[in-house]
Amino acid sequence: MFEQINAKLHGGKPINREEALWLLTEAELLSVGKLAAAIRQKKHPENRVTFVVDRNVNYSNICDSKCKFCAFYRDEQDGDAYLLDYETIFAKVQELVDHGGTQLLMQGGIHPTLKIDWFENLFRQLRQRFPQVQIHSLSPAEVIQIAKLSGLTMAECLCRLQAAGLASVPGGGAEILVDSVRQVISPNKIGWKKWAEVMEEAHRLGMRTTATMMFGSTEKPADIIEHLFRIREIQERSGGFTAFIPWSFQPDNTELGGESASGIEYLKVLAVSRIVLDNIDNIQASWVTQGARMAQVALFFGGNDLGGTMLEENVVAAAGCSFRMSQDDIVELVRSAGFTPARRTTEYEILKEY
Repeated sequence: MFEQINAKLHGGKPINREEALWLLTEAELLSVGKLAAAIRQKKHPENRVTFVVDRNVNYSNICDSKCKFCAFYRDEQDGDAYLLDYETIFAKVQELVDHGGTQLLMQGGIHPTLKIDWFENLFRQLRQRFPQVQIHSLSPAEVIQIAKLSGLTMAECLCRLQAAGLASVPGGGAEILVDSVRQVISPNKIGWKKWAEVMEEAHRLGMRTTATMMFGSTEKPADIIEHLFRIREIQERSGGFTAFIPWSFQPDNTELGGESASGIEYLKVLAVSRIVLDNIDNIQASWVTQGARMAQVALFFGGNDLGGTMLEENVVAAAGCSFRMSQDDIVELVRSAGFTPARRTTEYEILKEY
């Protein structure tokens, strides 16, 4: 099977689901890593590893979804439930700008009452005050909720948010794009087809988005492969994904509990992602969940991007995972691995090489 897959990849042909599942479950880790590294090298011959200076502002932790894998959400009546006011958000974005940041990743829970006006007013003011910052915010589930509460279609909602200043959409809430898995870990959240519809509509409007995968909860290897091929097929149709970010479930303080995926499992999934998603340019290594050393190793298993510096991050931290890295740390990590560090925009335009 390995020779068959290797020949396909050398011929520039995509592998199928059966071959991808074999790589994930049967093939030897280093062999899969070499295949992924070769694809990475072909796509990025300049030997760069990119990152963006960003901040993750979680505008609220009030959420109706109550996903079993999440330690961040609160009910509206909980003592530590919050909704940030505009001035607090502006202060956080000012701090981002002071650090030379260019990307605002703003996400919250599936809020029970926030309608589109709240977001339109916020985005307009953010765009006016901080024109140098790209509003890379919300998630498909949030867009669906805002549309529902506001009496709009999803397409109308996205169009209005874009007009107000939303420039791109992160791929949050994908988890595993298989509804049997979603019914177990996030039964109140949108199904996989709704997630895909929001992404394809964003692409149709000219917005670029990312795609994510949270693995290591209750899914089977075949579900991981199905997720990857569903992302690949969306990209074939609309071409709007800039990057794919696989990250492992963090079980602490969650209702679901269990154990985290091992480092070996993480590297295998990352490498298979690079191989399957030959139509997506960038694969992000997740230092936020894996830590600096594992993220560094991931650069040899298909990863070519380290995501954001994340001046602030609360959701993964709520599950007891609190790796922190400064811009200097990221530059040094990349350099010591033998790559050229490069700061980029949300849409992968290179701003500076180090």
